[in-house]
Amino acid sequence: MTNRHRGGGAPQVPVPVVLAGARGHGRWHLDNLRRLQDKGIVRLAGLCELTPLSPDEIPEGLGTPEQSADLGALLDTTGARIAVVCPPIPTHPGLALTAARRGVHLLLEKPPAPSYAEFRRLADGVAKAGVACQIGFQSLGSHALPAIRRLLADGAIGEVTGVGGAGAWSRPEAYYRRAPWAGRRRMDGADVVDGALTNPLAHAVATALALAGATRAEDVTGVETELWHANAIESDDTSCVRVTTAAGHHVTVAATLCAEHPGEPYVLVHGTRGRITHWYKQDRVLLQRAGHGPEEFEHGRTDLLENLVEHLVDGVDLLVPPDATGAFMKVVEAVRTAPDPAPLPATAWRPVPEERRRVVPGVDALVAAAADTLSLYSELGAGWTRPVPDPPGEESPR
Repeated sequence: MTNRHRGGGAPQVPVPVVLAGARGHGRWHLDNLRRLQDKGIVRLAGLCELTPLSPDEIPEGLGTPEQSADLGALLDTTGARIAVVCPPIPTHPGLALTAARRGVHLLLEKPPAPSYAEFRRLADGVAKAGVACQIGFQSLGSHALPAIRRLLADGAIGEVTGVGGAGAWSRPEAYYRRAPWAGRRRMDGADVVDGALTNPLAHAVATALALAGATRAEDVTGVETELWHANAIESDDTSCVRVTTAAGHHVTVAATLCAEHPGEPYVLVHGTRGRITHWYKQDRVLLQRAGHGPEEFEHGRTDLLENLVEHLVDGVDLLVPPDATGAFMKVVEAVRTAPDPAPLPATAWRPVPEERRRVVPGVDALVAAAADTLSLYSELGAGWTRPVPDPPGEESPR
């Protein structure tokens, strides 16, 4: 890595970085910062948390970074050039803009905002400030994506007919008690939208849209939603969406956090002469096409913080700038404005006491079928999607 940049004021490596939100998923960022610091790419200059981290919470080798609950003050005193922003979802735009207005570049955790209006405020503010902003969809740094695009361009599976996504995960009931905003659609009058498709399995949505060639807001012409929950939460834990793109394709993504047998999430590209399966957490690709045996490939991945540094120092393109997540934010907005998720009937789920979680029997196959057929749960005959009939002798209100 050189110190060349297309404009003035290029940072010198190692680049000083502040991490805002160092607990929860922020621990992953701490480990990644340690890795990149060991490579001489970054230097952890500060940590922003309401309660300071103890020495035991900071990975060995990161030193004793300055700590403060005030992000703006911390950026001022440390001289950080990059802020990694990983706080609760509702605070993403405000904290990101606090950094941007100081000329500090950003790696902003997904989802970038809880509503499309807040996303536009964020994107417009970042553009006005003239700083670089990378949105933390790590799956979009996978080298599998350009490889799949090359296969599609070469006609390996014929014409693309649609893209499916499937995520069958599980989360214990304690997952929804990890933070006050967990499992909420709104809190204290502010949008949160912490649902299966908008947070834990957001990568399935973003990756499916990317492989459909629909990343910008204008690439989306319609979104259908079906939102349910088995857990005692406001938001959805078992849901699906079908996006119609400007190119006329359907992108259907189904997700659950109540799987019987949790597995690796994947995206499935359908073609007229075959299909491509991409397990996006593993950077693994399976090509199945007429007249050929199955072919499997494994790819590397570019770290998004490392890409951001290379953008600032060497002028390489950002992998996930805000506009590349506009289509995803259209899905977030459709989920946000949809009717509140409906509770699954008690007969549709069962507790697993030894694992302290709830499962929806049959949902694993349902999620897979949705990705395979581009259908919604209701179209696949899931009994719990049908309205509960009125008791005998009663009529529905008109």
